[in-house]
Amino acid sequence: MSNDPRSLGEMFADLTREARLLVQQEIHLAKTELAQNASRLVPSVTMVVAGGLIAYGGVLAIVGALVLGLIAIGLAAWAAALIGGLVIAGIGYGLIRAGIASFRPQNLTPRQTIDSLKEDARWLRTQTR
Repeated sequence: MSNDPRSLGEMFADLTREARLLVQQEIHLAKTELAQNASRLVPSVTMVVAGGLIAYGGVLAIVGALVLGLIAIGLAAWAAALIGGLVIAGIGYGLIRAGIASFRPQNLTPRQTIDSLKEDARWLRTQTR
């Protein structure tokens, strides 16, 4: 038997209170950690958006080149626009690829929270023995 003067009901109430506080703290930790991880994605998302906008400009230039080609059937005007559009679209594509490559899904995992939850589970098991 234990030397604890508290009744079983009091000990269970204390355990319940401590477990509830622990869960609230873990939720707060998870929110904080996820917010930090999400803030690291901003540069990657910015690069993807910039690449998309630049690629869109390239597509518009390619369309302009095709229109000029159909209207003028002269190589010089539309060929220059086509080459320019391809270069711009290539730059946009490169930016999109770089942005996507910089995404690290494993960086989004709230590792501290997971470790802390494991510790909490071990603590709870020792408290219920």
